[in-house]
Amino acid sequence: QVQLVESGGGLVQAGGSLRLSCATSGLTFSSYSMAWFRQAPGKEREFVARIIRGGGPTAYADSVKGRFTISRDNAKNTVYLQMNNLKPEDTAVYYCAADLRATMNPRYWGLGTQVTVSS
Repeated sequence: QVQLVESGGGLVQAGGSLRLSCATSGLTFSSYSMAWFRQAPGKEREFVARIIRGGGPTAYADSVKGRFTISRDNAKNTVYLQMNNLKPEDTAVYYCAADLRATMNPRYWGLGTQVTVSS
């Protein structure tokens, strides 16, 4: 059974930082492309960042480029999202997702972690 469990969300002031983690189990982690998505209240879920299996190329939404960094530790089966210079518009539930392909519709999803940025 595949499980993705996010952690590290919370309340932070604008300009602050948070590091999200997503611990996985039940899959061959190094074979999976891992991604972060987010969904703000009243909005559709949107892509944030992706890292290809094995720690290869990364991709970011324009809105987070230069502020967020995605990374992975294949030994710990965990993917991270370092978020710096947070803005109120980054407030959302952040979801971790996994798929064998680099797709905008991953097969496996976590339950999400809330990030709230106050102004």
